Amino acid sequence: MAEKKVGKVIYRKALSDMLEFFRIAPEDSTQFPDYKPGQYIALSRDNCRLTKKIPGDHGELRFIYDLDDGGKPKRGSVTHSYSISSAPIETRQKGYLEFYVVLEMIETDKPGRLSESLFHIDPEVDNKIFYMNKITGDFTLDKRAAGFKNVVLVGTGTGLAPFASMIKQLYFETLGGKDPAARYTLFHANRTHAELGYHQELLEIEASGKIDFVYVPSVSRPTPKDYSDMSLGKGRANNILRLMFGMPLKEEQQLREAKEHGDDPSRAENALASCVKPVLPKQHSQKMLVDRMDPAQTVILTCGNPNVMDDIKYIANTNNIRFEKEDW
Repeated sequence: MAEKKVGKVIYRKALSDMLEFFRIAPEDSTQFPDYKPGQYIALSRDNCRLTKKIPGDHGELRFIYDLDDGGKPKRGSVTHSYSISSAPIETRQKGYLEFYVVLEMIETDKPGRLSESLFHIDPEVDNKIFYMNKITGDFTLDKRAAGFKNVVLVGTGTGLAPFASMIKQLYFETLGGKDPAARYTLFHANRTHAELGYHQELLEIEASGKIDFVYVPSVSRPTPKDYSDMSLGKGRANNILRLMFGMPLKEEQQLREAKEHGDDPSRAENALASCVKPVLPKQHSQKMLVDRMDPAQTVILTCGNPNVMDDIKYIANTNNIRFEKEDW
């Protein structure tokens, strides 16, 4: 069993009230284990509000606070695994691991478990965090993308984390003279521009031309300012892909299927009316992106929202493209 070690949070940066970066370092100034981009590590904090699972109205499981006899949430240690967003070379040179984390909500307006505790960390006062001294996982380029000429990475929300690690590492390796084995296209969708983690860094890597890399950022809840920025795509990542391949929006498909099956279409109609219609960033044409996705030579890797990943799998299968997702 891996050793549980004490670390400290040395840096936090909020992107919004729901998203942040944070970095941890070993408290004893030792080194983290070596790792590959795409792997993850288990973190834990004490004094987290504990939750329990209960069945929902339709048999699904949901989380609620586990209350004591006084009606207050019980507190204790909670462990959770997070994908590492720093590149291995950053960790070797600077001694930290970086993470791109969302505040999880167990119910409406009720934050839950470990992420809530992470969002209350003060690097100057309350910075202790535990980690398992083992970095693991097979969501790596050598395991999931070997032999493919075109590697398409699709991250929703903080699902960008493993892909940020991959792209940064590939870039750093080219500076040392190593040529990438493939060309890479990264789609990342988050709610707003402010929440697009690593946005500027990814733009700079793309502009450098050091690797064959195209970055397609998109916002799924665009503000008026986002709408005026033509360098940003609009819409969810799956609908951006559907647009590229000439497929109907997911919401359009669901409405058609509801009508074909004789189901009440009102829910699907409301979903279609409220969804953001997909638009590509002005700097990337549909043809150019599709040309980077020859089915025989392409693999799509995705990480993030489970429902969106399921639809991306459907899109990949429909277009005869190999599909891989992070699932642990």
